[in-house]
Amino acid sequence: QVQLLESGGGLVQAGGSLRLSCAVSGRTFSLLHMGWFRQAPGKEREFVSRIMNDGATYYVDSVKGRFTISRDNAKNTVYLQMNSLKPEDTAVYYCAAKRNCHSNTYEDWGQGTQVTVSS
Repeated sequence: QVQLLESGGGLVQAGGSLRLSCAVSGRTFSLLHMGWFRQAPGKEREFVSRIMNDGATYYVDSVKGRFTISRDNAKNTVYLQMNSLKPEDTAVYYCAAKRNCHSNTYEDWGQGTQVTVSS
């Protein structure tokens, strides 16, 4: 069982920045592939970014150039640096982990952290 705990959300003005953190325990973090997802009110949860255990990264088009995902295996933590935030980035952000790089299924999820961007 993997436990994930997000932090770093909050209220920020448009154009501002936030850094989300996700602390992971319960399994060898360095072996996990990690993802960030978000869910805005009234919308389905959407993929934001992922970082594989080899460091390869991927972003949804809407955040490319603004968000950066990274991981610190020594701290068992994955980060999402969010710059140039827009009101449409407002959502609950979730951290997730998967073991199989070929699967689209993330087996473990955090409880989420709220990000609100005011215009």
